[in-house]
Amino acid sequence: MTETPFTLAVSDEDLNLLKQKLDLVRFPDELENANWDYGVPLEDIKRLVGRWKDSFDWRASEATINSIPQFTRDIDIEGFGTLNIHYVHQKSQLENAIPLLFVHGWPGHFMEISKLLPLLTAPETDGPSFHVVAFSIPGFGFSEAPTKPGFSMNQYAELGHKLMLSLGYKEYVGQGGDLGYHILHRQVQFYGGTHIKAWHTNFPCAEQPTFSSSPLIYLQNLVRPYSVRDKQGFERTKWFLEKGKGYFAEHTTKPQTIGYSLGDSPVGLLAWIYEKLVNWSDNYSWTDDEVLAWVSIYWFSRAGPAASIRIYYEYVQGGEAFKSKWSPTPLGASFFPQEIHCSPVRWAGTLGNVKFTSVHESGGHFAAHEKPEALVDDLRKMFGIGGPAFGLVPGKTGYATA
Repeated sequence: MTETPFTLAVSDEDLNLLKQKLDLVRFPDELENANWDYGVPLEDIKRLVGRWKDSFDWRASEATINSIPQFTRDIDIEGFGTLNIHYVHQKSQLENAIPLLFVHGWPGHFMEISKLLPLLTAPETDGPSFHVVAFSIPGFGFSEAPTKPGFSMNQYAELGHKLMLSLGYKEYVGQGGDLGYHILHRQVQFYGGTHIKAWHTNFPCAEQPTFSSSPLIYLQNLVRPYSVRDKQGFERTKWFLEKGKGYFAEHTTKPQTIGYSLGDSPVGLLAWIYEKLVNWSDNYSWTDDEVLAWVSIYWFSRAGPAASIRIYYEYVQGGEAFKSKWSPTPLGASFFPQEIHCSPVRWAGTLGNVKFTSVHESGGHFAAHEKPEALVDDLRKMFGIGGPAFGLVPGKTGYATA
């Protein structure tokens, strides 16, 4: 399990191939005044394709990526052999900083940690400092993809844990949203208490409690009215389930079929991801270069874009969906109003041993990118002096003198 420094260097041949494919694009027609009702507007995609083809500077984005310390190492996964895993590892200057594992989801990637890194690792703040690890989920970014069917949440959890152990972090904390939430939930189930001491999510997608599953929360629902925020969250979730979840049906049933389009057509990949970046965020002002850098990581990924969506199939068709058990490991939850699954704060108790909650006035699904300061502030409050998770990692307070 030797660590190897990683530097991204997309070949000129791959860059030329991308340009050739963009030169050959055939755009579909579009209904008058369709706006976003039918999907991504043609005007947006034409503008982005023009920028991607003629003036987007991938080498500048590549230099930004390479400014972050990255590595690869081989990790053995039971029943699946060895995978070469790509990860970010940036340590704080404080020796007793708190080891934190960040886990991304889809359509995210490892660079979601980029805005958090300088904040989390800063040694002189009003809160604790962290040693940060963020890996590319197998099949995403620059990690090797599994080659056998059945690689699902148990294996992702095993991988994240073994990565932390290989870096010398026998005790650590976790943070994640989207699929990262599900991976960490399973990781806490297996390694909580002994190794992973606490965890935090910005995707607390709790289901409505029942009397048998959560009798106290169920009874609270009967006697306490829902707030305005709760009702707005129900409407947001309803919108997502009715008008925003079509991708999920394809990913969980026939990922190989859509994979041909994602792997062969950069324009198809762009539209597939851009729709989510816009619809799942909270009026975030995406620049064209932000979008193109984001999508290019998928296009130039080690295994290709199709590999990233198979996690959905394994999770659902393998019968693992929503099978993570309640854990006593302390849990923190941040609630952003334009998340795609918005549940009342009190429902979070169905997910685990909730010790910290924070409700925000703005922000959506990509909290690490949209609202990095707010997310880091929550982590500092949860793990800082006086917080419910302070001192849970023995000898790692994140403070110079604490």
